[in-house]
Amino acid sequence: MAERNNPVADARLFKNVYVCRNCNAKIRISNPKLLRPIQVRCRRCGGQVLRPKHKELRKLKV
Repeated sequence: MAERNNPVADARLFKNVYVCRNCNAKIRISNPKLLRPIQVRCRRCGGQVLRPKHKELRKLKV
């Protein structure tokens, strides 16, 4: 599998994108400082536990 080498695409796909740990919904947050005093909620389930979107490449299981 080829490696990603386009910084513009990486910024678009991963910068300020977080994933809800309860329902796996993707949420784009314009200011990541809002995560510390938990002010951001998931639109789908209302959860407050978010993680950054994984940036490493996943290998296909064949």
